[in-house]
Amino acid sequence: MGVLEQISGYSSIELKAKQVVEGFLSGLHKSPFHGYSVEFADYRAYNTGESTRFVDWKLYARTDKLFIKNYQQETNLRCMIALDNSLSMCFPFDKKQVSFNNPNKITFCIYAAAVILQMLYKQRDAFGLSLISDKIDYISEVKSSEVHKKHIFTLLEQLMNKPYKEFPQSTDTAPLLHILANQIHKRSLVVIFTDLLSTDTQDEGFIKALQHLKFAKHEVILFHVLDKSLEENLQYKDRPYKFVDAETKEELKVNPSEIRDKYQSLMADKFAKIHSACNDMQIDYVECDINKGFDQILIPYFYKRIRMR
Repeated sequence: MGVLEQISGYSSIELKAKQVVEGFLSGLHKSPFHGYSVEFADYRAYNTGESTRFVDWKLYARTDKLFIKNYQQETNLRCMIALDNSLSMCFPFDKKQVSFNNPNKITFCIYAAAVILQMLYKQRDAFGLSLISDKIDYISEVKSSEVHKKHIFTLLEQLMNKPYKEFPQSTDTAPLLHILANQIHKRSLVVIFTDLLSTDTQDEGFIKALQHLKFAKHEVILFHVLDKSLEENLQYKDRPYKFVDAETKEELKVNPSEIRDKYQSLMADKFAKIHSACNDMQIDYVECDINKGFDQILIPYFYKRIRMR
């Protein structure tokens, strides 16, 4: 099969995910993960009668002895990625030519989910995808096959190409996390991508849902996705704007400079509360600025993956 034929078998998202993962792995020798192998942990002696599937034949040729590779996937990790696909995740709405290098929040999350899925597949772990808003819009099975991966990448491609008007208009994440806590396999890794901007503004409900996930023995990574300059720092020009809530349609006419300090204080308090609760529950809370690339996704994932071994 030629190079062009091989490339044509991949979606654009899958190609980008493979490039990000391979680039990240090639730099591991310069990182805190020096010595960590995504291929196998170590060797053990071959026992007569067992499968020869993981025999290292090159090592056999050098030593005349049979050794089995102990792969990391023998931990049987199961991972469910929960991706908030409500309308607020399409911010910034006026960004021209949204792309891998110039993403809005939903595009960033799609690629971020794809790189983790690619990593899980490479490690032969089982994975699934759920899309959430004010309901569970989609949930897949949790599998590790190539066919399953292709199916999920196709869904992500469709999501990325969906017009804004077709995204769910509201968000109510907490009850959906309760459902996932009960529905997915015990002791799974649950990876959540959300902007933490719910129609239900009561953060206590979201924190209780995270507690439920932990009570069900799941490990959790919460990726808080935002455009930091616009959503947290309110870095707009010093002139009046009309801000429209994407989900409630409420409008506010104001000069950002007049409310910036108070706004930043309120947002900092909101997210600090959730961050503190995550620390108490030993949940990884990761703030992800959509303008800063994907190492901010893969490094926390790797730390969590190593701790779960």
